[in-house]
Amino acid sequence: MESRTQFSVFMVHRPGLLAQICRELAKAKVNITALTMMDASEHSVLRLLPEKVGETREVLRRLNAPLTETEVLVVPLSNRPGAVADVCERLSDAHVHLAYMYCTAGTRSGKTVAVFKVPDIKKAMKIIEGRRPRSRDMKIKLRRPPARRRA
Repeated sequence: MESRTQFSVFMVHRPGLLAQICRELAKAKVNITALTMMDASEHSVLRLLPEKVGETREVLRRLNAPLTETEVLVVPLSNRPGAVADVCERLSDAHVHLAYMYCTAGTRSGKTVAVFKVPDIKKAMKIIEGRRPRSRDMKIKLRRPPARRRA
């Protein structure tokens, strides 16, 4: 678990702009750990978590891309049902607001990464590290409603 720099790039609706940004980052040998893109009426917002912050900043400035930089919490997770729910519940129980979050797709090694925007990263890290899920929290109970049970 760590704090990392995320770039939010505000993109006008123009075909090929996302491809251009991704191609220029690839030319600069910047690997993107995670990304998400959201559409709005006037523009799209591309949020990306690069491995090389300085190189990413330089590429985006060279492209004249309007951007902001934000510190986010990056949490490695096992690729299993309920992994994100466990972290969200821990933060919720401690009354920590989640502005947004997104995840990478799981890999064959069974790992994924979740990116959380929280007001206090250090507090969120302590909360996540401090409480282990109880075994009963991990089980999903499936029961039919009483009217559908057979006698």
